[in-house]
Amino acid sequence: MNVLEAREVTKEYQEGRERVPVLHGVSLALSRGEIVALEGPSGSGKTTLLSILGCILTASSGEVVVDGETIDPDRPGRLPEIRRRSIGFVFQQFNLFPSLTAVENVEYALNVKGMRGASARAEAERVLDAVGLSDRREFLPRDLSGGQKQRIAIARALAGTAPILLADEPTANLDSHIGAQILEMFRALAKKENRALFIVTHDPKVRSISDRVLRIRDGLVSAGDLAA
Repeated sequence: MNVLEAREVTKEYQEGRERVPVLHGVSLALSRGEIVALEGPSGSGKTTLLSILGCILTASSGEVVVDGETIDPDRPGRLPEIRRRSIGFVFQQFNLFPSLTAVENVEYALNVKGMRGASARAEAERVLDAVGLSDRREFLPRDLSGGQKQRIAIARALAGTAPILLADEPTANLDSHIGAQILEMFRALAKKENRALFIVTHDPKVRSISDRVLRIRDGLVSAGDLAA
């Protein structure tokens, strides 16, 4: 069963008197436990598509279905709740709070989702252990390496029960060796926890952990293929 779908999705932006099309009838689907990479040059529409799938933007036309709920563009107030319930994000800039420890950064994300107190702390510790950072849980971001910061970002996305993980260039700020390690860990965790993982990337190494690779160019997504 698909946990994330886009059906003939388009997106246009208003620039002065002009309507500028960005996406042209994009359709795709992900199921639980599936890892899909989206490759494409800068300006091809990758970030716009990721934002629509992640319920940050709404489509101009077409449908997006997230964990069984069809997104209604006339009800933008529903988007934050859908994000909290169903989507975990991993950003290329890590987006950690510098004054919070590793465990507090993960715990705060759970607080936003409605989990608090001892249960939130226990879940934060669980996912930090899953990404190999149980011994760094009281460290501040300034005292951690880039790879460790990205592990915290992945732990934050995994915390809770969201069935969909969206990653925006998750290896962009890592050297090639650490990036490869992070990708293998990310794949193992997504498979183990049966999460759908959608990765927007320029990094060819992402192909090695993906079940399918999609390509986007000029707002059009090609049919998927098996990863190399």
